[in-house]
Amino acid sequence: MKAIAFIFARGGSKGLPGKNIRPLGGKPLIAWSIEHALTVNRIKRVLVSTDSEEIAAVAREYGAEVPFIRPAELAHDNSPEWLAWRHALNYLLETTGVLPEIMVTVPTTAPLRMVLDIENCLNEYEKGDADMVITVTEAHRSPYFNMVKTNTDGTVGLVNPPQSAIAHRQEAPVVYDMATVCYVASPKFIMTHNAMFDGRVKAVQVPAERAIDIDTLLDFQIAECLLKIREQKQ
Repeated sequence: MKAIAFIFARGGSKGLPGKNIRPLGGKPLIAWSIEHALTVNRIKRVLVSTDSEEIAAVAREYGAEVPFIRPAELAHDNSPEWLAWRHALNYLLETTGVLPEIMVTVPTTAPLRMVLDIENCLNEYEKGDADMVITVTEAHRSPYFNMVKTNTDGTVGLVNPPQSAIAHRQEAPVVYDMATVCYVASPKFIMTHNAMFDGRVKAVQVPAERAIDIDTLLDFQIAECLLKIREQKQ
């Protein structure tokens, strides 16, 4: 099945200004996602959706297509990325006459992914019976054991109180954190639904060290440290 990859990269980032083109390991952050997507044989095109001419120039330098500039109304802090996904698919529909068979989203915020992670997501999707495949990591906190919420009376309690007492985290149901390593989806599902969990979603587990999600300077510094450790092992 033929897939088209998209990388969505806004120019504005309050958590870490200039994040998407900030140098990591000698190249802009967005370059990592572009290179990962270009390496996957099943991916036939790699497109970047951005509202920034500066990001667009960097993306083209590293081999991605930037055939349009994303409208400003789809690039605010509170703009649903789902709508940016749909906008990108509409561009393909208008310019090629058809939707791609598979949509792959490769976020800039997970530069420590491996190409294998994208391949695994495609493999899971191609098994069928899923509208979308996401990536997850094992959660360090559990809503059944050590995640709390504030009650109306000012006290705190477990997010999901279990039916019986849980003495150890290992006794709680296994839960996962969603990761931003990769998303693989049916374009028709994106165009006809409004949220990920409106459909059938399956997951591929990724090690925590490959799933760092960069949103703040601390996240970026952690990624730099993990990248140095990886390079030392090679």
